[in-house]
Amino acid sequence: MRETVKVACVQAEPVVLDRAGTLDKLEHVTREAAEAGARLVVFPETFVPAYPSSMWAKAFAGWADPRAKAAFALLARESLAVPGPDCDRLGRIAQENDVWLVTGVNEVDPERPGTIYNSLLYHAPDGSLALHHRKLVPTNHERLVWGQGDGRGLRAIETDLGRIGGLICWENYMPLARFALYESGVEIYIGSTADDGDAWQSTLVHIARESRAFVVAPAHFQRASAYPDDFPLRAELGDADVIGRGGSAILGPDGVYLAGPLYDQEGILYAELEPARLYEERQRFDPAGHYHRPDVLGLTVNAP
Repeated sequence: MRETVKVACVQAEPVVLDRAGTLDKLEHVTREAAEAGARLVVFPETFVPAYPSSMWAKAFAGWADPRAKAAFALLARESLAVPGPDCDRLGRIAQENDVWLVTGVNEVDPERPGTIYNSLLYHAPDGSLALHHRKLVPTNHERLVWGQGDGRGLRAIETDLGRIGGLICWENYMPLARFALYESGVEIYIGSTADDGDAWQSTLVHIARESRAFVVAPAHFQRASAYPDDFPLRAELGDADVIGRGGSAILGPDGVYLAGPLYDQEGILYAELEPARLYEERQRFDPAGHYHRPDVLGLTVNAP
């Protein structure tokens, strides 16, 4: 990093299972963040078109449940194709607002659309897709929804803001995946998630202290009332109200909160990231520099 950067960590509810409506909302929120001076805008895990909550996605384990089949078909239909026109629209939103835009999406490959992936898309201010990461291992009920990622995007990239990269939810518990980012020099670490538990905040503090990087961690926020009335698995939501309470936060390289955590509401968290803080904290510990022993330990990443 060469200069102070203002970032926006978005905790917003998608227009649940409506890709076009969710992209409209994303465009509006991105414009708001850009007008507030943000140069990096980050949305939560699978924001487009929604995170598949365990409250209903567990029904996918039913061998021949017609409701589950219909719900999966709906999620697949509303997922975002890469490449595709909706991916291009994200690029235009980044370009029109002159920001780096990081979006969590349910992704389908237009040539092989039978599998959905949990992906992070990084669009540059020129509109290009600069980095594309697929979650390596879906967690728990998610294995009924998403395929395994292939290692693409498992690195930080050089930008005019600094070196940016990240992981999705519980793949942040994979030590080698984290180290792949550290070795590529990450300075702004994206940690999008659907984990709204109190323990997740301890994870964010640890990652910030281990990486000695800034951590921007948007969390998903959902209410049962946001689901369409004809959602095939609506009965699984029962009497629930908030089914994803958030917990978005921005942390410094010492693990101290710069903003958040934010719970039980939509909002945009902002923080000014000062590059000197990286040097101050890495003087004692640099996980891929002076506190690394590449003569003893090495990591190989197999990526397409």
